[in-house]
Amino acid sequence: MIDQVTGAGALPFAVQLKALLDQEARYQPKLSGLRIIESAQDNGLRMTVKLRDFQVRELLSLTRFFGFSSETFSLAVNLLDRFLAVMKPKHLACVGLCCFYIAVKTSEEEKSVPLASDLIRISQNRFTVHDMMRMEKIILEKLYWKVKAPTALHFLRFFHSQIQQQMDAE
Repeated sequence: MIDQVTGAGALPFAVQLKALLDQEARYQPKLSGLRIIESAQDNGLRMTVKLRDFQVRELLSLTRFFGFSSETFSLAVNLLDRFLAVMKPKHLACVGLCCFYIAVKTSEEEKSVPLASDLIRISQNRFTVHDMMRMEKIILEKLYWKVKAPTALHFLRFFHSQIQQQMDAE
């Protein structure tokens, strides 16, 4: 659906932008959940900005290690934020790795998707493939299986393509 919105000049700029903004609104983390994260103190019981940032750095490391696209990383962060906005951060390492795995399966070619056991081994986490599959199911259910979210990267590419079209037309 995102590809249709940003496809080669199918609709006028304003219509394409409105469609992308409408999609984005449906895939944003709940604001109340993000405010809780921002205001939380590091007491070990709640998600904090520091814990979230650490997990995002882990996602970036995995993205670079496997050579995956920026789109995969952006989607993984989007999934993580959306999930953390509605759930407590219990088993954060497993949540982060599952968000990454979902993003990889959504954004990358099927032949590039690593095995769950390889992800666990490489990330040096202490949970099983079964734990990971169970957490993946929980995340997908809490996000209502809506995983193909527009990210900041989609907007950047959209604006870049519009600028490029303007420059080519001149």
